[in-house]
Amino acid sequence: MREFSTPLTIEVPATGNLTDDVVTNAREAADTVGFSRHTDSGWEDVTCAEFLAEVSAVAKGLIAAGIEAGDRVALVSKTRYEWTLLDYAIWFAGAVTVPVYETSSAEQIAWILRDSAARAVIAEDAGHMARITEIRGELEHLNHVWSITDNAVDVLVSLGEDISDEELEKRRTTATPLDLATLIYTSGTTGRPKGCVLTHGNFMFELGVAVDELEKLFDTEGASTLLFLPLAHVFARIIQVGCVKSRTRLGHSADIKNLLPDLQEFRPTFILAVPRVFEKVFNTASQKATADGKGKIFDRAAETAIAYSRGLEKGRPSLAVRAQHALFARLVYGKLLTALGGACTFAVSGGAPLGERLGHFYRGIGLTVLEGYGLTETTAALTVNLPDAQKVGTVGRPLPGTAVRVADDGELLFQGGQVFAGYWDNEAATAEVLESDGWFHTGDVGEVDDEGFVRITGRKKEIIVTAGGKNVAPAVLEDRLRAHPLVSQCLVVGDGQPFIAALVTIDPESFPTWAETHGKSGSIADLVDDPDLRAAVEEAVEDANRAVSKAESIRKFTILPEDWTEEGGQLTPSLKLKRSVVMREQRQQVEALYS
Repeated sequence: MREFSTPLTIEVPATGNLTDDVVTNAREAADTVGFSRHTDSGWEDVTCAEFLAEVSAVAKGLIAAGIEAGDRVALVSKTRYEWTLLDYAIWFAGAVTVPVYETSSAEQIAWILRDSAARAVIAEDAGHMARITEIRGELEHLNHVWSITDNAVDVLVSLGEDISDEELEKRRTTATPLDLATLIYTSGTTGRPKGCVLTHGNFMFELGVAVDELEKLFDTEGASTLLFLPLAHVFARIIQVGCVKSRTRLGHSADIKNLLPDLQEFRPTFILAVPRVFEKVFNTASQKATADGKGKIFDRAAETAIAYSRGLEKGRPSLAVRAQHALFARLVYGKLLTALGGACTFAVSGGAPLGERLGHFYRGIGLTVLEGYGLTETTAALTVNLPDAQKVGTVGRPLPGTAVRVADDGELLFQGGQVFAGYWDNEAATAEVLESDGWFHTGDVGEVDDEGFVRITGRKKEIIVTAGGKNVAPAVLEDRLRAHPLVSQCLVVGDGQPFIAALVTIDPESFPTWAETHGKSGSIADLVDDPDLRAAVEEAVEDANRAVSKAESIRKFTILPEDWTEEGGQLTPSLKLKRSVVMREQRQQVEALYS
């Protein structure tokens, strides 16, 4: 059994809680801009002192409404400034935040509110309120429902006017590192979501080491980031808390349709995203270049960027590659970086494997993507690539104070202060993944090299075993397939079958440009059997097959008429594929591949 650990480099606080950062910031850097808030008239700065005042006023309202220490308060909203304001106000009131994805159905919201016994819920708008009204009768613990767009903040501020500063401070300081800070429900690729019990101490450990290790992101002049991932996801949440801790200017972008204008106005120095976002940026740029008659130039620029990054890994790129890189930096790379605001030099990727090719591409154009790895159960990151210690294609080394172990069956186990205390009110589920000595079973399969860099090779439960007994990790093939501009999603199949095959969906944004370029008319559904479309996907399949042995390669594929989406129920809110759902819906298509 292989094991690797990294010694703890900081002193983790034994007292206090996450609210201390807000108080300290206001005392030590009152006029420092902590947030830029999106308003109708543009971006409005919020200082550390102003944020403390706003948080305190809202927290007083929660106390006045009868929220007690330890009570659960749910938040159902898109990513916006008020999300962060309310999150800290809930903590100031000594309560526990229960984030809910704003895309959740009434049934999903009902389960989370009922399971957590939430006393109050703050929803964003009328649509969310309608879903909550539909289920409120079955929620015996729910006493209050407020709406952000219906002045929830102002209502709570007014409600709390009679609460004294002394009473608020007593409540604020109630929680210790051992106390519950948030219940984050796993988005659930299978079964009902489980509530992950994350304490103030989990966050304090995670951020104590992560902010210290990632000082080039958080501790540089003018450091800032724009959050556009859902704050119900632990990945975005940890960056939120990290920005408050490090006084990094934070902005929020609620609508992905406005993301590019927001990035150009906000000009972040680093961003965080899931791999699908990086894939979409690359694919969109490739398709646009093709539509403008510059597809071959873009392809050469991409190959040069990848070669340049690979050269950096070996010491130094060749003279020829450096010359080509200098040319494309002016013609191509600069435009891509400008689209991100022009000031962004780092990005953090998590949630799923990025893929080695994309990692090299982005580093080659001047945006270093630091890939990390973690789960909701581990308060986000367990491992991360660092600016000065990076291996593209890996998820980095364990953070200080964290240990990794590779079990005999290849499963990765981790131990550290960021590992959760268990699942809420579910001892059986906790016992399945958490050993008595703190080792957490991730369910992911991977390997650790001699320097401690971790590589994820697949999900333990998703390993495909062919009829010939060959073990195949589908993630390797799927990552490569999705890198093609025309491919949106794919599912590799073949469990118990004589060979590996795949279901493929076409990117609805890239398709119109491809169709126009190739003189095609009709929808994706009309062209699933079109020879040219199949040839384009075949090209993606052949590229993916280069990453595996012949026995693991995709022999057949089917193009589906519709994409898989979160709205359709095939993707989780964090854009992970619900394999069981797709396999159930596409059972006949899978059977047809082997008939």
